[in-house]
Amino acid sequence: MSRAVKKKTATRKTGAARAGVRLTTPDLVILSLLAERPMHGYEVNATLANRKIRDCAAVSRPQIYYSLDKLTSLGLIRVTAEDSASGGPERRVLQTTEQGRRRLADALEAGHWTGTRVHQPFLTWLALSWQARPRAFQKQLKQRRAFLQRQLAEERETLKDVLKEVGHPYHEAVWMLKLVIAQMELELKWLNQIERETAKRAPAKKTRH
Repeated sequence: MSRAVKKKTATRKTGAARAGVRLTTPDLVILSLLAERPMHGYEVNATLANRKIRDCAAVSRPQIYYSLDKLTSLGLIRVTAEDSASGGPERRVLQTTEQGRRRLADALEAGHWTGTRVHQPFLTWLALSWQARPRAFQKQLKQRRAFLQRQLAEERETLKDVLKEVGHPYHEAVWMLKLVIAQMELELKWLNQIERETAKRAPAKKTRH
């Protein structure tokens, strides 16, 4: 009798420990992809590349296979019946379990998604740029403009492809791309203003108290 109780207690502890394991952004991205349909590990990698998901979430190829092993051990994804669990992630077809869907839904209710600010390197550079040489300042502005123009052209083409794939404009991927495009367009207008005002650039006026 005592053995059965100990075994049951150990099982509860194991389940609680698994539930307490933190899921990273790559984990959540993979849970979401495998909730759409079962995939091989290489299909997950290809989907990340095709949808340009890495533009908004850093998920490397090694992270994919680490997450697949981790999520499998936690019972959040499982090997589907049509393939063998003895193969590696490249050979196994995996999909999100009901428990995995619940963990994903729980994670998407966390406050950090809507209350975290991302610091852009270009804004940090701008804050420090008063120490830059005049030529370097102008050069960096031009490089930023060229970068944004290239990225904007790519995102517009991606938006066209996504619209063809999903068949309507009311999809999460479409909304995300429209936001990215709008941000780039706004920054380009902002750069125009900075370039017009560069000649008037001056240090802060010191006020004596």
